[in-house]
Amino acid sequence: MSVARVSEISATSTESFEDAIKQGIARANKTLRKLKSAWIKEQTVHIENGEVAYYRVNMMITFVLDD
Repeated sequence: MSVARVSEISATSTESFEDAIKQGIARANKTLRKLKSAWIKEQTVHIENGEVAYYRVNMMITFVLDD
């Protein structure tokens, strides 16, 4: 039997939502082991001077706990 935990993280990128997702997962993978899935909970953009300054995603990361 395995037990999983879910943590919410936020990641940003000046390039795209996809890049923010990839950066968030890469960073979570440095700290958490056995990542299994990510649910993108929210996507927002920050606007400066009428243009998109950066993209932000809030995501729920699921990982399996060690025995």
